[in-house]
Amino acid sequence: MVIFDLDGTLWDSTVPVAESWNIILKRETGKDAGLTPADIMRNMGKTMDEIADDLFAYLPEEERYALARKCEVFENGYITERGATLYEGVEETLKKLQDKGVTMSVVSNCQEGYVKAFLDSMDMWKYFVDYEEWGRTKLLKAGNIRLVMDRNNEGKAIYVGDIQTDADAAHEAGIPCIHAAYGFGEIEDAEGTISRFDELPAVLKKLGYL
Repeated sequence: MVIFDLDGTLWDSTVPVAESWNIILKRETGKDAGLTPADIMRNMGKTMDEIADDLFAYLPEEERYALARKCEVFENGYITERGATLYEGVEETLKKLQDKGVTMSVVSNCQEGYVKAFLDSMDMWKYFVDYEEWGRTKLLKAGNIRLVMDRNNEGKAIYVGDIQTDADAAHEAGIPCIHAAYGFGEIEDAEGTISRFDELPAVLKKLGYL
């Protein structure tokens, strides 16, 4: 099984996420929050509570999480309608892997419903057998990786992600990681690296996963 991170690995959603959060923040506070894609990008890979801690640190904890929940719900609908930017070669490469019999899934630290928004908006359901997200289980990424592997009876898997915490989670779950170096960050100890998504089959083959 190949398990993918979502943001910074399969697509870049920083623009629509920033747009959607600004709409809710304006609605709830009456002020322009001015969140930028860069604000969203620096928080990609964190759990939604951690993102709220960064962006809404000026609010008491209960208020910041309540505001984040409103942003999350609106964001899911906004992205379902508009989609985001798939990285070049994603769909063609996923189809190639599927044709070779590779099973694939998505594990993200996102809110509940965000992966579904990706699958719906980009017509990606046909490529993935399963997915999991922090918002649904409240498990950190390593736990969700193991959960997806266990319920699909997969004893061998590899994770594809773009930041160090992705590799840390994969290694904690007992599997290797491929660094999507075109994404949002660096990884020091990945077992493989791709600079474009269409390089993935060759790296999987080299590592014995294809």
